Amino acid sequence: MVADKIEKWQNYPFGRAWQKAFAFLNTLTPTTNDAKYEIEGEEIFAIVMSYNTLPREDAVIESHQKYVDIQATLRGVEGFECFCADTLTIKTPYDTTKDITFYEKNAICHSRIHVAEGYFVMFLPHDAHMPCLRVDDKEAYIKKVVVKIKAELLEV
Repeated sequence: MVADKIEKWQNYPFGRAWQKAFAFLNTLTPTTNDAKYEIEGEEIFAIVMSYNTLPREDAVIESHQKYVDIQATLRGVEGFECFCADTLTIKTPYDTTKDITFYEKNAICHSRIHVAEGYFVMFLPHDAHMPCLRVDDKEAYIKKVVVKIKAELLEV
């Protein structure tokens, strides 16, 4: 997992796919339409979405095998709990068509982060995460983007 300011993306030498993802991220504003955006076909794409943050009991823990997630908040602040996927109990086995595994919420997270405007967090395939969380138990309407990069394209 990596978390930092979007403006510091160049501190991470993850290759051409990383550069393309951040070139796209730097074009977004809080008024960008909610939609799926192709950056490089199904190799690299982004989904801009808006929603209300959730209490922990309504959120889910997930991980992905095929794609790396770069998540950035365009408006508001979103909480994430982070876990090592191999320490969790699987609730719903890996779905190859949706690239997602869901986990039971019987583990304590190893870290919790708040991603505000201008920041990003990147989750690798071994990083399970619980997104959509309220910060300070206050519901908030947020807009965010999730950039998906095929894991084998990222130079780590």
